Amino acid sequence: MSRSDRLFDLIQILRDGKLHRAEDLARTLGVSIRTVYRDMDTLAASGVPVEGARGAGYMATSAVTLPPLNLTLAELEALHISIAVLGQSQDAELQKAAASLSAKIEAVLPEDTAANRGSFGFSVYPFDRAAQGFRHMPTIRAAIRVRQKLELDYLGQDGARFRRIVRPLHMDYWGRLWTLTAWCETTQTFQVFRVDRIETLRVLPGLFVDEPGKTLKDYQSGQQP
Repeated sequence: MSRSDRLFDLIQILRDGKLHRAEDLARTLGVSIRTVYRDMDTLAASGVPVEGARGAGYMATSAVTLPPLNLTLAELEALHISIAVLGQSQDAELQKAAASLSAKIEAVLPEDTAANRGSFGFSVYPFDRAAQGFRHMPTIRAAIRVRQKLELDYLGQDGARFRRIVRPLHMDYWGRLWTLTAWCETTQTFQVFRVDRIETLRVLPGLFVDEPGKTLKDYQSGQQP
């Protein structure tokens, strides 16, 4: 398993909002505790909303507030991505402006979210395919809003390509990594897809309606048909 895939799996475990011990995470992922410590440091430095300490455990945290404005998570995501993209621009002036803006934002972040200085908007361990998924996001968001099924060609962790027909339910953002939670019509299970691994995306005709066991609420409560 590649490191980016392992980090993705860590995010999926932590997204339940519960406290997880490093020992348990190491056992689940089949790695050493030292590797879990390094991975958690990387996720935190990359902007993923997690907190914890060695010996105490780790958990995902809530949204961030920037005074004097209260930002929603979606607004903070937009700001974070914009700075990250500009920071990788070929335009030296834009790069400088992005770095300056990042520093100003960090200066007013609450202490508990600004522990890793120099990280806002500039991922220490960037998911190098993340930008490839940006092109799909408007289509996915629209499909979630109107409840339209999607057919996607997906690149799995093992490099295998497969096709799925899904009911898109929700998108999440984890420090430059976007995921799509969906009910998969092909496998008849809930699945979480990395948006950057979606190679092609097609909107299917017709709309879907909520059915017991196939909604976002069912996924969040762990219930399946």
